[in-house]
Amino acid sequence: MFGLIPWRERKELETFRKEMDRMFERFFGWLPFERETQELTWYPSVDISETPTDLIVKAEVPGIDPKELEVSICGDTLTIKGERKKEEEHKEENYHRIERSYGAFTRTLKLPAEVDQEKVEAVYKDGVLKLTLPKVKPEAAKKIEIKTA
Repeated sequence: MFGLIPWRERKELETFRKEMDRMFERFFGWLPFERETQELTWYPSVDISETPTDLIVKAEVPGIDPKELEVSICGDTLTIKGERKKEEEHKEENYHRIERSYGAFTRTLKLPAEVDQEKVEAVYKDGVLKLTLPKVKPEAAKKIEIKTA
């Protein structure tokens, strides 16, 4: 897509796109379109699924020590924070390509259902953080008696 756009304008367009991505992520918890270029900042890919009783969130966080991850829930918002530390560089190595990203990240996601914050389970296995968030059972509708005055 950016092949015919002059470099200076492309940089401005890329900055604008990143700001729009951040806005959608912050307000809606998702992005309206796929990324077409490599992000300069890194954050994990996330899947959110639902069963009759739970929400399941899976985040790809390979190379991150689980002790360096932080998960919090506030209302209907889930936040995952962490940092992928950069490997020590060896001066005798000459890189031909560098595609892996490093650094701190924060993912904030709006949950599609109310969850019981006290019963959330988090398991880290094979570079994937799996969160099981039990949904709050909806209360049965209560019939209100109408009195006449």
